[in-house]
Amino acid sequence: MNACVLGLVAAVALGLASQAVWAAESSPSDKNVAVEKTSQGDLTVQPINHSAIRFAFKGKQYYLDPAGEADWDKMPKADAILLTHEHGDHLNPRVIDQIRKEGTLVYANASSVKKAGFGQAIGVGERQAILDITVEAVAAYNTSAERLKFHPKDRKDNGYVLTFGDKRVYVAGDTEGTPEMRALKDIAIAFLPINLPYTMPPQGAADAARAFKPKVLYPYHQGKSDPAEVKKLLAGEKAIEVRVLPLP
Repeated sequence: MNACVLGLVAAVALGLASQAVWAAESSPSDKNVAVEKTSQGDLTVQPINHSAIRFAFKGKQYYLDPAGEADWDKMPKADAILLTHEHGDHLNPRVIDQIRKEGTLVYANASSVKKAGFGQAIGVGERQAILDITVEAVAAYNTSAERLKFHPKDRKDNGYVLTFGDKRVYVAGDTEGTPEMRALKDIAIAFLPINLPYTMPPQGAADAARAFKPKVLYPYHQGKSDPAEVKKLLAGEKAIEVRVLPLP
């Protein structure tokens, strides 16, 4: 085979490989996909539904709380999965089985590891290097008297701060605007829940966001609350971009 033919074959192979990478990123759905620049390359952010979020970074796939309805069989297989707590709309072993592969890492708070029967425990305040990112577990709990039964502090549910290059991404899990949340610094992207009666209302999410000032805010875990209300409440905060998405 001469050099010209070899060059053509190599070019075709490279083109197919590039197409495969693109397809893997876009085949689940183009809906809700955003690409953020970091100091170590692009970060793909895809809020999938009520609780689930997919991040792609440096060729690896990270899922937060994969549960609920989605085209899971069409999603890229997970390199790492992080679970915030044990409730079925956040911890679903059937969905995890659909997206995991040999070698997939699973991390969760201790009660979730016990309930699921698999995974590695990461506790509030702990920091862990997971593949190409750093993950810090942040306390997630209810503070209002009428909601304490849903997410009590002593169960030690997690939220997470994930560091992708120079971008810190906060996924709150099920919580209200706790002191730990309000004390966060340098958050590029935040996901805050607004699902009543289980978490906090849009007003609570807006108040918390004013305290730690994420550059981008996704209201998620929406329930019957209107994420556009968060955007309206934060209209005067020019440093915070609120992204309103319908999340089933």
